[in-house]
Amino acid sequence: MLELTPAQIAVLKRLAVHGFQGASFPLYANAVGVRKGNCAALLGPVAGGMRLVAEPSYLVDGNLSVRVTRGARNYFVWKKKQIEVTPERRAELERFEAELNELLMPTANLE
Repeated sequence: MLELTPAQIAVLKRLAVHGFQGASFPLYANAVGVRKGNCAALLGPVAGGMRLVAEPSYLVDGNLSVRVTRGARNYFVWKKKQIEVTPERRAELERFEAELNELLMPTANLE
């Protein structure tokens, strides 16, 4: 289990205020999972806060996916399950990543 400093806990509280929820990803026990909507990310503690430890992901059956290209199409894939990367899904992931990056900045507004 990760031991977090008060500053790192404050970052997680700030994320919660903005609608992010804690998420458990058993394969990544040394990271803190957060999700919002259909997207999730893994965070790791750093001095004074938290940082992304991997690229944010679109959730497939509640699991982190990878983006792959098959033929002329892009998919989010987890194990044998895949969903197509639509403009709406891509936009949701881009919004998620932008908001998360903004809130992870040390100078992020607490309101």
